[in-house]
Amino acid sequence: MPENVRSTFDAAQLEHLSQGLIKQRNSNHFLDLRPTLKIPLVPWSFYIVLLMGKNRREMSAREKRVAARTLIISLLLGIILLSLAGLIVLYLLKSAMGINIFKNFSLGLWTWFMNFLE
Repeated sequence: MPENVRSTFDAAQLEHLSQGLIKQRNSNHFLDLRPTLKIPLVPWSFYIVLLMGKNRREMSAREKRVAARTLIISLLLGIILLSLAGLIVLYLLKSAMGINIFKNFSLGLWTWFMNFLE
């Protein structure tokens, strides 16, 4: 917009024009968030753009390796965490039934759990 035309608008009018133009864009993103932050007593406004959607670009060989490693690590961590949660639940069930595998030995989970519930 030429400066002589721009100078005829005040800040609020320019903001509404900007927002109207942004809303007209066709966006194929799952999440398209473009808020503007106007801070009082500061002559500028700030904007944040957050876009999320399916990556349609062709990945390089390096990006494919990184993505595969990230997937494998995430799956392994998920399996480990689920296994630990399952073992804790089984231990609490064993303790609730009063089954002692080793005499005079306890991890203290049952005592902690019962104190937590009180």
